Amino acid sequence: MKYSKIILVLTLLLFQIGFAQEKADVVLNKALSEAKKENKNVLLVFHASWCQWCKLMEKNMNLPETKPLFDKNYVTAYLDVQERGEKKVLENPGGVEMMSRYKGKDAGLPFWLILDPKGEVLADSFNDKGENLGSPATPEEVDVFLAKLEKTTKLNKEELSTIQKVFVKKKAQ
Repeated sequence: MKYSKIILVLTLLLFQIGFAQEKADVVLNKALSEAKKENKNVLLVFHASWCQWCKLMEKNMNLPETKPLFDKNYVTAYLDVQERGEKKVLENPGGVEMMSRYKGKDAGLPFWLILDPKGEVLADSFNDKGENLGSPATPEEVDVFLAKLEKTTKLNKEELSTIQKVFVKKKAQ
């Protein structure tokens, strides 16, 4: 009986550990290591489960026509931040602090960075006015996004055009 309680407690502990989010620095270091091996940059996206713009950005990046383009050019890593209530457990420990370190604390979500394999920031989700593009949707926002992608990858004009068509929201007709 005594051993069964110990086994139950250990099982529950291992179960919880299995669902614990990785620390933000672990996620980033894994991405940087992979980027170094694959000669790519890292696209680090800070997002949350409640954020509709985050979901749209992730959806747009993972469509059949865009996913291969992002995968070919970036190691993409996601950090869960700014969760609420019972969803707080979804956060990557240290994610909010990391976001703050990159001046994204008050930027809104999604907030993203493009880093070289050494961890140096090549681009961020701010436009030249200091506004967070988040999930770019207007033609102007998407143009800024594309310029950042073009600066940090070898995407050609046709590939950039594919991304543009996906990200620009069509006006209601």
